[in-house]
Amino acid sequence: MKLEEELKQKQFKSEHQKAVLNILFTGHWLDSENTKILKPYGISPQQYNVLRILKGQHPNAISVNNIMGRMIDKMSNTSRLVEKLRQKEFIERVICEHDRRQVDVKITDKGIKLLEKLTSKMDDFDQIINKITIGEAKLINTILDKVRK
Repeated sequence: MKLEEELKQKQFKSEHQKAVLNILFTGHWLDSENTKILKPYGISPQQYNVLRILKGQHPNAISVNNIMGRMIDKMSNTSRLVEKLRQKEFIERVICEHDRRQVDVKITDKGIKLLEKLTSKMDDFDQIINKITIGEAKLINTILDKVRK
């Protein structure tokens, strides 16, 4: 559906304004679709992001600050997300070998099994964008990278 129909707005101040609103609207829409997939598993998109980061480091542990730097949503309260995942036994705390005052975290077998269950669901989620060609996807990526420069 066109943005004008979604927002019930006939015109925009400029194509640039429309582009910004379209990016924001589509981002929120994608986040909502992602949340619907993850909700039955008791995790949020941000918690899923933490688990994916930790799985990428497996079997090593990493600091919460390191996780924070890799998050998609930089505004997330990473410490809170980590604690919720620890309570669900998807991750565990590990004493840092180099600095005994620092506590690192790593994914547990239970966390890995959850990600394995979610693989096909998340593959289906990725197919939301299959309406566009690979060339169009590359163009979108190039444009969005340019916006963030």
